[in-house]
Amino acid sequence: MRRVLILSVMVVGIALLLWAGWHNLRERRLAMQQARDRQVVLIPEKQGEAGEQAGEMPVMRGKAAPAFALTSLEGKKVSLADYKGRPVLVNFWATWCGPCKVEMPWFEQFRKQYAAQGFEILGLADDVDAGKDAIAKVASKAGVTYPILLTDGKVQTAYGGLDVLPMSFYVDRNGVIVEQTAGLGSKDQIEANIRKTIASGAPSQAGGQ
Repeated sequence: MRRVLILSVMVVGIALLLWAGWHNLRERRLAMQQARDRQVVLIPEKQGEAGEQAGEMPVMRGKAAPAFALTSLEGKKVSLADYKGRPVLVNFWATWCGPCKVEMPWFEQFRKQYAAQGFEILGLADDVDAGKDAIAKVASKAGVTYPILLTDGKVQTAYGGLDVLPMSFYVDRNGVIVEQTAGLGSKDQIEANIRKTIASGAPSQAGGQ
């Protein structure tokens, strides 16, 4: 009787382990699917080959970040050069882009968290035709306090064109793009990229503005 009981416990234990493994695998597959769904593709197909957009995007990593001078929501002229010597996240977004709105509060949190290292974020609104009020309303609802700039149609081209939103470029203290991402990544991935950007470049120049 005791052997039967022990065997039963073992069988139940093995069954639970198998179920846990299957459940974990299912959760991972769901997470991967959700990550794909979070990417907004502006141009779904290129030369008849869908699904290869990311691979076809120009690689900006390792190159100098294209300069720009744009107008903020407050009417102030802001240029990337204003942040020379500081790690900067250049983020392209739009008012209609759901995934963009998901990451904006994360950006705000990380901006405060890494402010001591000089980290800054510039949010470049890609749909200026939506109007300043609509752009400001979305930014305010997301709790954004970092500068929101209105694009001019040229800056998108300078950064390789925007086939996907959100699109982010992580620029180090030397003005070099150390990472670029398309679509919505995880919060952990975004923070890892920010840490990488802060660590890149010459630390001795961190005091420059």
